[in-house]
Amino acid sequence: MGEAMLLLPLSVLMLLTQPLRSLGTEMKTYFQRTAASACTLVMCSPMENGLPGRDGRDGREGPRGEKGDPGSPGAVGRAGTPGPAGPVGPKGENGSAGEPGPKGDSGPSGPPGPRGTPGPAGREGPSGKQGNVGPQGTPGPKGEAGPKGDVGVPGMQGSAGPRGPPGVKGERGAPGERGATGNAGAVGPAGATGPPGPPGAKGPAGPKGDRGAPGDKGAKGESGLPDITALRQQVEALRGQVRHLQNAFSQYRKVELFPNGRGVGEKIFKTGGIEKSFEDARQVCIQAGGQMASPRSAAENDALQQLVTVENKAAFLSITDIKTEGKFIYPTGEPLVYSNWAPGEPNNNGGAENCVEIFTNGKWNDKACGEQRLVVCEF
Repeated sequence: MGEAMLLLPLSVLMLLTQPLRSLGTEMKTYFQRTAASACTLVMCSPMENGLPGRDGRDGREGPRGEKGDPGSPGAVGRAGTPGPAGPVGPKGENGSAGEPGPKGDSGPSGPPGPRGTPGPAGREGPSGKQGNVGPQGTPGPKGEAGPKGDVGVPGMQGSAGPRGPPGVKGERGAPGERGATGNAGAVGPAGATGPPGPPGAKGPAGPKGDRGAPGDKGAKGESGLPDITALRQQVEALRGQVRHLQNAFSQYRKVELFPNGRGVGEKIFKTGGIEKSFEDARQVCIQAGGQMASPRSAAENDALQQLVTVENKAAFLSITDIKTEGKFIYPTGEPLVYSNWAPGEPNNNGGAENCVEIFTNGKWNDKACGEQRLVVCEF
């Protein structure tokens, strides 16, 4: 009976280590083995009518058996057959666009296609820039003298000014622009003829003029005789160029006079707004290609007065009596042909006033040459 009790825990331990799938088979075998072992241990014999046995509960509990060895692992069960396929699920949302694949290798170049038909003509392009002036053409044959121009209508005679002292003969100036034809005015009374003045000294040479524009190439004459029609066309073209140059010169002259310049006839007065001694002012004007202001008429004196009034400064004139006290002359040595002394002047105050200044009222005053005065040049 004790061995039977010992086998029972071992059998249970073995059952626990077997796979569940063979549990029923193992229990059946266990009961069969237990019954056989029990008969062997108690020596089963044919049943006889013996005395009833004692209740086994009064026996002592046997010692606890040792833990049996673990049973061998059961056989791996076979995989079950797959179940039927489930219904198709709903379509999922589109996934994000993948990155572009690498560029494939370029295939071999195909044969050139047939030449297409020419397209329609494009729009006319913008005009190109004006080309450079071409080289000067060979001078044409000398043309015949043109017809004499018509005499212009006499201009309005100006009001007679105060009679001035006889002037010296000046050097001949450059020809001026041809003035616009004035309306005929009333003839004023003839002024008295002044006595002839002494010949003036030769003035300094003027600056070299700019080179003129190249003329058009003249037309070739026939049999040595000039073509009158071609010559007339050339004359008209030259007249147009002269008018253009006259207008341009007039425009540039106005620009040059603004704002610190004044023009009177062929003469221009210009100031830079600086003040210097007489000698320094004289050098400034010479280096600029002119000389210090030398007014020879009331109109020129008025123009100088306008300049000094704008600057609000007295200016030196070119007139001095350095050579002979009391005898004022121009830089060329000529005596004065016009003067506008202030009352009581010149007075040689202090015995050292050999130069001349012009006030903002246009009046003159003798002044020491070392003083600082406005520089006004004459061109």
